[in-house]
Amino acid sequence: MNKQWLLAERPTGLFTKDNFLLKQVMIPELKDEQFLVRVIYLSLDPTQRMWAQMDTYLPAVKEGEVMRSLGMGVVEKSRNPAFKEGDVVQGMTGWQTHVITDGRDYSQVPSKSGLPLEVYLGPLGMTGITAYFGLLEVGKPEKGETLLVSAAAGAVGSAVCQIGKVKGLRVVGMAGSEEKCEWLTKELGIDAAINYRDADAYRQLKAACPKGVDICFENVGGEVLDMALGLINVGARIPLCGYISEYASEEQGPGVHNLPALISKRARLEGFLVLDYVHRSRDALSDLGKWMMDGRLKYRMHIEEGFEELPLVMNKLFMGENEGKLLLQVSEIPE
Repeated sequence: MNKQWLLAERPTGLFTKDNFLLKQVMIPELKDEQFLVRVIYLSLDPTQRMWAQMDTYLPAVKEGEVMRSLGMGVVEKSRNPAFKEGDVVQGMTGWQTHVITDGRDYSQVPSKSGLPLEVYLGPLGMTGITAYFGLLEVGKPEKGETLLVSAAAGAVGSAVCQIGKVKGLRVVGMAGSEEKCEWLTKELGIDAAINYRDADAYRQLKAACPKGVDICFENVGGEVLDMALGLINVGARIPLCGYISEYASEEQGPGVHNLPALISKRARLEGFLVLDYVHRSRDALSDLGKWMMDGRLKYRMHIEEGFEELPLVMNKLFMGENEGKLLLQVSEIPE
């Protein structure tokens, strides 16, 4: 049997179980060129909230369809010569315990790297690739510049911080708790970390960026972006990776009031998608892998269990309760 979470209605605010239908269906027989994957991990990402609600860079998930998500699993049966039983693969599995696929848009996960499988859904996966190209291609850093990263303790943000240090930048992070800020400075070695919930967060931020901000890697938007815009230098670059402050909000936030700074500072705010750079992922993964082996790229994986609680686990992203990359473990890791 295959357990599936189907989208039942468009969400407003945080996910609830009523937004979805948990269903069990028989797994059909394989056809030629198909293989059966038992899902091990589901990647939980903020963009899934948007996929459930509206058309974005991908069409919205239709009501009655399996909720879309990236996942990783092991091949249990195969009629596809390119994928054999026991292979670990990743692709768009969706919110389900099993998936039958012909392998298009699926890739094999290295089996003898000695690294935990979950890193290939984190720093050595789409998360790391997003951080790599967002900073290096959109941010275009130069040694000695100041980089400000919002949601700096998150999966993408923490990778951006460390890539910034590798490239010789002064790195300042913004996060939502003292514990996260301490991890950023003591474990990841960034220059300063500010708790954006503090009443005097802007004063602290200004003190941490005495020469202003040259690159602002933006994951949050809203008031956090507004603070950053008050500190940007002439020619600043702002890679716009995410806007998580609005994704699950039932009411529109206060907005951004410092946008005119883009004019006076001749700055550039540029949105981007990791899909624009997937064809160059080998370049990114080569560097990211080296930095990880050198100890210059550390990570946190936040792994939850409980497939039946999946919609509620997703909300940890929007409530700031995840520490690093959020995954849901669906089944056992193969031996």
